[in-house]
Amino acid sequence: MTPDPVSPPAGRAALPHPELAAMLLADGRLPVGGHTQSSGLEPALLGGLAEGDIPGLVQTRLCTVVRVEAAVAVVTRHHVLAGLPLQPVQDAWAARTPSEVSRAASVAVGRGQRRLALRLWPGSAAATSLADLPTPCRPVAVGAMAAAAGLDAARTARLVAYDDVQTLCAAALKLCPLDPADATAWLLDAGAAVEEVVSAVAHLTEPRAVPAPAAPLLEQWQHHHPTHPRRLFSA
Repeated sequence: MTPDPVSPPAGRAALPHPELAAMLLADGRLPVGGHTQSSGLEPALLGGLAEGDIPGLVQTRLCTVVRVEAAVAVVTRHHVLAGLPLQPVQDAWAARTPSEVSRAASVAVGRGQRRLALRLWPGSAAATSLADLPTPCRPVAVGAMAAAAGLDAARTARLVAYDDVQTLCAAALKLCPLDPADATAWLLDAGAAVEEVVSAVAHLTEPRAVPAPAAPLLEQWQHHHPTHPRRLFSA
């Protein structure tokens, strides 16, 4: 296994506390389009998912979609720090995301994150890598920004997993008649599964090592979502 580089990239200095960088990148108020996402919740509800099954959806995503995206972000971070191209990582993600609708939604957010990375860390290894990839998917863009911000591999994976769960829980408050305490409890209850994702992917460095779990029903719901006449979110 190739050692994981630990020296910070050139350009803007990493934030003094990695936790602050992680909170910044996981904040749904970050103006790069994340607020338009529901982590698949709205497509699931429109497809017939009962509100009582939302915690199960959280767990299912952590075992499938999120595990792929966390792995992609971790491998991207490694490639940026090692000076390796990002296209093979993007290709590995695309091969594990069969729905073109899901891919398009991810790229729409990833392009906004790419612009943010180029603005915040000009001249960095992350900016150089992303400059050669004009339409990165969301996890590739996040992984590049994690490298620029000084996050280690575990924090990068945790960031991706937390962001997915928190996005879903926040969307639930807009889509369902819920007590906010219930949505917060779902997030806390997902903590152990989030750490399982971190343990499963934080050591990865190669695109071919990205896992490929299947989530056909989630993909089917997502595929029908863009044509639905009543929706609040893009994905």
